[in-house]
Amino acid sequence: MTSPARTERAAPLARADGAPVRVLVVDDEQAITELLAMALRYEGWEVRSAAAGIPAVRAVKEFRPDAVVLDVMLPDIDGLEVLRRLRGGGDDVPVLFLTAKDAVEDRVVGLTAGGDDYVTKPFSLEEVVARLRGLIRRSGAVAAKTDARLVVGDLVLDEDSHEVTRGGDEIALTATEFELLRFLMRNPRRVLSKAQILDRVWNYDFGGQANIVELYVSYLRKKVDAGRTPMIHTLRGAGYVLKPGADA
Repeated sequence: MTSPARTERAAPLARADGAPVRVLVVDDEQAITELLAMALRYEGWEVRSAAAGIPAVRAVKEFRPDAVVLDVMLPDIDGLEVLRRLRGGGDDVPVLFLTAKDAVEDRVVGLTAGGDDYVTKPFSLEEVVARLRGLIRRSGAVAAKTDARLVVGDLVLDEDSHEVTRGGDEIALTATEFELLRFLMRNPRRVLSKAQILDRVWNYDFGGQANIVELYVSYLRKKVDAGRTPMIHTLRGAGYVLKPGADA
């Protein structure tokens, strides 16, 4: 994970009554559940796990989580069936799918079945946490303890107001530019490929032309880096990385 000493942590989340956020992790690979549990507890959240589908359905009823991380492939019933049972029982808890499948059809099936988001294995812990934070906040079940800001160097992005500043100067962005910058700022110092950016910013419904990423990165550079120490860098053949100007 990104070290909290190098970048400002995102605003802590808590339930409306001040209790810790609850997340249920469902995966039959113990190494994955332990790794995710460690990352989520680092956020101050309460975590429980289940290694199969039927225990997961039971755990949702008992634990009442604010979000569920749900693997698609499970040893008894699959994740899609777990989701159907939850939705059939009237439970609208946000669900983030984990899947090793990367075909568009598999993603669409999960989302149309009532899932809220997905990440494909292998995944970064930072990305899972960021996706969960978004799902939990949108669910309205929790409240942020502080401003929902992302800060990298002198670049500040407010996820609530959609205001962006660098060195105190306001930067006006389009909706797509904002989403692209948000993805970069949620993954500082991490190289992001064009495929990852397409998948996260444009989602599965976009045609998939990689040159759209180059175009929007150029737009973003003109607004974020113009007349300043560059923060957005290209690693030829690898992708893009955002770093504080002082570290460039």
